[in-house]
Amino acid sequence: MKYWIFIVSLLMGPTLLVGQNNQTLEKGTASFVSSQNVYVKFSATENINKGDTLFIKEADKLKPALIVKEKSSSSCVCSSLLPEKVKIGTEFYARVQVKKEPEKQKERKAKDRPVVSQDSSLKPPPVVIPPQQEDKDEVSYKQKSKGRVSAATYSSLAGAEQTHRMRYTFMYQGNNLRNSRFSTEQYITFRHTSGAWNEVKENFNNALKVYSLSVKYDLGKYSSITLGRKINQRISSMGAIDGLQFEKGVKNFMVGAIVGSRPDYADYRLNVNLFQAGVYVGYVNRNPQRHRETTFGVIEQRNHARTDRRFAYFQHSNNLTKSMSLFGSMEVDMYQVVDSVVTNAMRITNILLTLRYKVSKQFSLSGGYDNRRNIIYYESYKSYIDQLIDDETRQGLRLGATYRISKRINWGANTSWRFQKSNLNLSKNLNTYLNFNRLPWIHSSLSLSVNWLQTTYLTSKMYGARLNQELIRGKLNGELYYRMVDYDYGNEQSRFMQHIAGADLSWNITRTLGLYLYYEGTYTDSRAAFHRVNTRIIQRF
Repeated sequence: MKYWIFIVSLLMGPTLLVGQNNQTLEKGTASFVSSQNVYVKFSATENINKGDTLFIKEADKLKPALIVKEKSSSSCVCSSLLPEKVKIGTEFYARVQVKKEPEKQKERKAKDRPVVSQDSSLKPPPVVIPPQQEDKDEVSYKQKSKGRVSAATYSSLAGAEQTHRMRYTFMYQGNNLRNSRFSTEQYITFRHTSGAWNEVKENFNNALKVYSLSVKYDLGKYSSITLGRKINQRISSMGAIDGLQFEKGVKNFMVGAIVGSRPDYADYRLNVNLFQAGVYVGYVNRNPQRHRETTFGVIEQRNHARTDRRFAYFQHSNNLTKSMSLFGSMEVDMYQVVDSVVTNAMRITNILLTLRYKVSKQFSLSGGYDNRRNIIYYESYKSYIDQLIDDETRQGLRLGATYRISKRINWGANTSWRFQKSNLNLSKNLNTYLNFNRLPWIHSSLSLSVNWLQTTYLTSKMYGARLNQELIRGKLNGELYYRMVDYDYGNEQSRFMQHIAGADLSWNITRTLGLYLYYEGTYTDSRAAFHRVNTRIIQRF
């Protein structure tokens, strides 16, 4: 109990005073989203500190969205304050301090400026006109790289039963290595359970996961060839592709081809028996102020040399107006085998459509429809209630709204409805939240949320609160949260309530070294308490 009092007192303590400087906004883009973190890429992060809040623009207003947990020279790893899942490509903004230049330094620079003579007899120096660039597609290659290695433990304790899992991660992205045309991308993990090394020996691929391992060679400014395992952003919903990928860009148009295989469904290893090949064409508006991109492709997938699937792929993203954006993808199956009978009837599958509209500076709306196949999770560290909500709400119709009540208060709500003709897999969900940014006196961020979920077998109600506090600016950040969940399985005998409490600390030991501690306890009246303790150390380079 003494430790809890110590943590709470730290979180509720006063923040450090800092000097007042001019503020500006740094824009970043979500480049990757995992089950626990959001990765945001910036042009530079030297003015962004660990524990800072990143904002999202809604109706020209800034709404608190993410908390920076760690950073590299060009990206930040963040935890989300938003109830909905962040999408790749979402823009976030950081408020950074720009130091004013001292007056003495300005005067010194003014004295050092060359004096321009007013004597008309002195001729100005000749103007040198640089030679015209012959090849508009010529580009100078400059190396940009970032990486990290990490070691983490995930411990679960329930009564006398204990499980301890270890996970080691290596991530590296090197663009234009040594200022060349070569780039590489690597994301590899290895995990095992303490005392269960036999499981690793039985199937090493269950422990080792290679999510990305590729080498790219730039043929030109908009053309490249890639070898290895990599997700193609032009046809992203297909997932990782093992093999060769080629793309050629001509002005705003592009053509591409893939040939290789799919990762194995069971353990994600390389499986050359799952052959696939295809071609695609597309259009890209390369003006960042008016983004528009369309891809159309035809893919054939085989299993042991026999055609398994043949389909057409369509993907489109568009900033329709300054206040409206659209993303959609769709697949049309053109081959199927039913009772050994081959048919080529077209059938629309895997539909995804999202639309976002800013009604005013304070109010925005969003909607979407998702009919994609179920996602296979090869790794998941979510709690039961989080996994349940994700599984039951990913497919179906979704609607959302956000409203900026004041400078520091934001409200939002979203709902989803999954429906089928058979009515066997229905689900309804309603979630609403209220965010307070920088509360008076304690300067903390507070989020309150309510979630209601109804399926064919379960009704759950969840009430939660989350408090985030920067303890030492740029060094130490803490968070406390509490959730109460009421599960009703249709009769009183199957009804129970959970109390979930958690805390985490993130410590930026140095600019590149970070340590993270996390605890969550789940308590019920009739069952033994369940505890989760996670630790992670990360070295960035």
